[in-house]
Amino acid sequence: MGRVTFQPAGAAVEAKRGDTLLGLARAAGLRIPSTCGGDGICGRCRLIVQQGQVRAPPTVLLTREEIRAGYVLACQAEPVGDVAVLVPPEVGAEAVALPTDEGVARFRALSEAVPGGPAFRHDPLVQKVCLRLPVPTLQDNLADQERLLRELRRRLRAPVLQMGLKVLQLLPQLVRRAGWEATFTVGQRGGTTEVIQVEPGDRSARNYGVAVDVGTSTVVVHLVDLVTGDTVDAEACYNSQAALGAEVTRRILYADREGPEALREAVVADINGLAAALASRNGVELGEITAVFCAGNTAMTHFLLGLDPSHIRKSPYVPAAAAPAPVRAAEVGIKVNPRGLLYAMPGIGGWVGGDITAGILATGLCRAERLTMLIDIGTNGEIVLGNKDWMIACSTSAGPAFEGSGVRCGMRASPGAIERVEIAPQGRVGVQTIGGDPPRGVCGSGLVDAVAELHRVGWVDRSGQLLPGASPQIRDQDGLAEFMLVPASGSATGKDIVITQGDIENLLRAKAAIYAGARILVSSAGLRLRDVDQLLVAGGFGNYLDQGKAVLLGLIPDLPLERIRFVGNTSLLGAKLALMSAQALDECHAIAQRVTYLDLIAYPHYYEEFMSAKFIPHTDLGQFPSVNQALEGARR
Repeated sequence: MGRVTFQPAGAAVEAKRGDTLLGLARAAGLRIPSTCGGDGICGRCRLIVQQGQVRAPPTVLLTREEIRAGYVLACQAEPVGDVAVLVPPEVGAEAVALPTDEGVARFRALSEAVPGGPAFRHDPLVQKVCLRLPVPTLQDNLADQERLLRELRRRLRAPVLQMGLKVLQLLPQLVRRAGWEATFTVGQRGGTTEVIQVEPGDRSARNYGVAVDVGTSTVVVHLVDLVTGDTVDAEACYNSQAALGAEVTRRILYADREGPEALREAVVADINGLAAALASRNGVELGEITAVFCAGNTAMTHFLLGLDPSHIRKSPYVPAAAAPAPVRAAEVGIKVNPRGLLYAMPGIGGWVGGDITAGILATGLCRAERLTMLIDIGTNGEIVLGNKDWMIACSTSAGPAFEGSGVRCGMRASPGAIERVEIAPQGRVGVQTIGGDPPRGVCGSGLVDAVAELHRVGWVDRSGQLLPGASPQIRDQDGLAEFMLVPASGSATGKDIVITQGDIENLLRAKAAIYAGARILVSSAGLRLRDVDQLLVAGGFGNYLDQGKAVLLGLIPDLPLERIRFVGNTSLLGAKLALMSAQALDECHAIAQRVTYLDLIAYPHYYEEFMSAKFIPHTDLGQFPSVNQALEGARR
């Protein structure tokens, strides 16, 4: 049908009938953002046709000015003949991977131990044991395998030991060439301890593992020394699956249409890239990495393992597996030691996955004396309530607004993203960007800040409506109100950075889902939100929220600030704890069995709670006494 060239990269691919520009861009190795996974409803995959023609249906997601300038939605546009396409700066900036220095600095800070969290004995899931085996004699003529297992039992608590055929085939010659001194790598696989590798001599000091937070938006990998328990280094990148859908429902729909293989390949490539970078930078051979421990939500775990995710989104929301058994990492394509083991954090059920099990473990919620609530804020808002005696959990579909998606000028939390907004008494708007770079767009924490500030100064009412005339920066654009946050002269893209009425509505829907879930959870236990003794807010997004503005908006409950703690990336920390201790992994399985899962869809008053929470901060101001008092003082 023709040849499509993408500028400024200069990449070119041949097109056939039915191909879209989005699919062709992926074939050319370009990562074009697409929140909706190619359904034409998010408007993020905007490209500019410079030469040639494309077929594309009408859309309201492009302004008249953009259409005149040649903008099209890549997921809807099909080339007709040869076409030259430009990836505009704002799209290209969002498509690149998170820079290593900025990403690691932010994510590493999120993975420190939670104060008051649990301690476990150092007992890695995969260990290297150096043994000098007794030389066989006529008086001690045990077979080589049984000789080895006998000595291992003297060193390890391993009632059930086994050895694979490949290792057994190598064992006789290797131990004899090594003078009967060898290093044996042993891994925990359920109730069985398996000898997974034999090396000559003493190599027990070189044993590494990687802990992985498989997030919907980001993938974070920590390289861990399994011998000392130290975290050696950290890396992070955006989850490449975002090109197939920004949130998990879109990705599940993609898997239904195209199969899960592309989703598995995308996240495995991310893990491989990060692990290889860490190994190279720290002088570690990939063969010395013998264990991988991943924590993620239910859908992400399915994508990683190549499991069918389709039934997660259909009533009664049954996953293929909640607690997958350990497998060879090589089976899913992870490039570490060929016989290294891959562990997945057990999930709780439905949409509450292993990332929340990890969070409960890392924060010690399952051991808490006081009533504790854990909220993991992201595209899927997961909430746990309880203490050492009982726990109950639910999941809310917040959508991608907290990640900067579904927002006109939204972007991920990367350099140039506006993360703080302040409106001075004279109406001057001040912004702070990640890294201090010129502003390119608004990330989730910046959007929360902006809308909270707009309401605080009276430019947005309680229903979230921008008020024309309240500020000269509120204007009409094609019949829709928008607030000009940064003028074109001050932005890196040369375009106005705005917050539209639709952006505000998206954010209010997302925050309403979180708050309604929290309200229903406490109500189901016969309690009230003010009964919560400590509120723990987890997740990369939550860690960068302004606490006061999150309360002002009605995103989190109005509790005394000393009861609220931001605990960071507890998914990653829980994965590290389990990787380093079989005792911690046992506790993870116990947690997953103890937590009661509450399905919000079946709750009789969920819709009413959700609609009430769509106001700022809520229709019932009695639930936000400090906010009501502060706003009255500010308005006076």
